[in-house]
Amino acid sequence: MRNTRTLTISALAAAVLMASGCSNYVKREDYDAVVSELRSRDSSLQSQIDANKSAIEQLRSSLEARLSAHEAQIQQLAGRLHVDMNVHFAYDSADLREQDRGTLDAFSQVINGHHPNAHITVEGFTDAAGNAAYNQRLGQRRADAVRDYLVSSGLGADRVTAVSYGEERKRQLSPGAWGDNGLANRRVTLVVDLPPVS
Repeated sequence: MRNTRTLTISALAAAVLMASGCSNYVKREDYDAVVSELRSRDSSLQSQIDANKSAIEQLRSSLEARLSAHEAQIQQLAGRLHVDMNVHFAYDSADLREQDRGTLDAFSQVINGHHPNAHITVEGFTDAAGNAAYNQRLGQRRADAVRDYLVSSGLGADRVTAVSYGEERKRQLSPGAWGDNGLANRRVTLVVDLPPVS
């Protein structure tokens, strides 16, 4: 990270030299002022990155503590959290199961309590039964059902998006499984994006 910043500062300082045009030199104080400004911006951006990392880690800890009884799997990837919840669907159904409502309630309480500006993407999945077009629609109906439930539990509708991955093989927990064996694939994943900390 430091090497990238050093290269950026050097490149911009070189640009100042080139912008000086005919004079063949840049006054030392002009050069120092540009470098100082760039270092200040760099420091500010690094502080923002550190604050975002801290906020994501705090959210992860809160979700892990709250969802431990619900066997949720939480991964931190590229500044976002992927929450694989134990929320599954019956074969060829988009109806929420009663036992999954508590898991979703716990999730929405953590988000509302600690990160009310977070954006949630609900990803819907299916097992391998049926054709791809049908499964895409079924995955969307599942994602919509969870989105609607989260909104009814207090999350803002503008903060929750539903998408379908259908039977996307690379995202199946039990590749190719369906019917009684495919319950793990008939699920939703919640992706949490936190707004930048200013």
